[in-house]
Amino acid sequence: MNVSVVIPLLNEEESLQELYDWIVSVMQSNQFLYEIIFIDDGSTDNSWNVIESIAQKNTATKGIRFQKNYGKAQALDAGFELASGDVVITMDADLQDSPDEIPELYRLITQEKYDLISGWKKKRYDSFFAKNLPSKLFNWAARKTSGLTLHDFNCGLKAYKNDVVKNIKVQGEMHRYIPVLAKNEGFKKIGEKVVQHQARKYGHTKFGMNRFINGFLDLITISFLSKFGKRPMHFFGLWGTFMFIFGFGLTAYLGGVKLYNLSQKIKTILITDNPWFYIALTCMILGTQLFLAGFIGELLIKSRDNTKHYKIKEKRNL
Repeated sequence: MNVSVVIPLLNEEESLQELYDWIVSVMQSNQFLYEIIFIDDGSTDNSWNVIESIAQKNTATKGIRFQKNYGKAQALDAGFELASGDVVITMDADLQDSPDEIPELYRLITQEKYDLISGWKKKRYDSFFAKNLPSKLFNWAARKTSGLTLHDFNCGLKAYKNDVVKNIKVQGEMHRYIPVLAKNEGFKKIGEKVVQHQARKYGHTKFGMNRFINGFLDLITISFLSKFGKRPMHFFGLWGTFMFIFGFGLTAYLGGVKLYNLSQKIKTILITDNPWFYIALTCMILGTQLFLAGFIGELLIKSRDNTKHYKIKEKRNL
């Protein structure tokens, strides 16, 4: 199979049929063997019924329905697991991503041998202060932290080599950082393509300003995980050892000064009356706790399983 199109959605009943017709037109005109995978992330409207209706006319359509709204990352993870195409394309269901971009994205993966191509909505039809400005700040921070020179990390329109989606784990709110996850798994040839951004035709955006706050928090998380996720002891153990040695050394110094003063009959205060003693004691306690945190982190990594963080209500080769 040439292409798998993975489409996460939430309450997009108005746009689904139009999006489906558009995708099929592109696939047929390019003679692609394809599948379309809709992931209904707990919609409360008629979205699932529309997907079932579409699937009755086309066996290449597959659907996954979540028990409730788990988030875009979990929806993409479920779609990636099901996708079997040589190239996997992701796009949003709101018609703001153009299926006409698919042939060129496919060419870049298959002929130019890219592992991942991320869309860049260079010209956006969104409010400048509500979305464009925060997006620019967010993407600037992501570039500085990750080392990837992408302009639009959060663009829903992306293309992947199948090996990429089978080797990354998307959870929490990490869908914004899939290129970073891919890089951390050893996929180095990551590029971007300027894509057309269309104004929303139906409904309204599902994301508020809180997504940018969450985005920056996730950026800190993934930056830490990319460096120390496999070996937490390298971070916690290092700082824990440093703080314990500092506290122990300071305590030894205070004890030595106390003994010297006693031997010279120099009047001196009790060690417990010296504020530096409590600083040293705090450092040793914190150092021990950090070291234990690193040790527990190593144990968790060794024993963790692949438990899903979502519950599928229905899954059909529709």
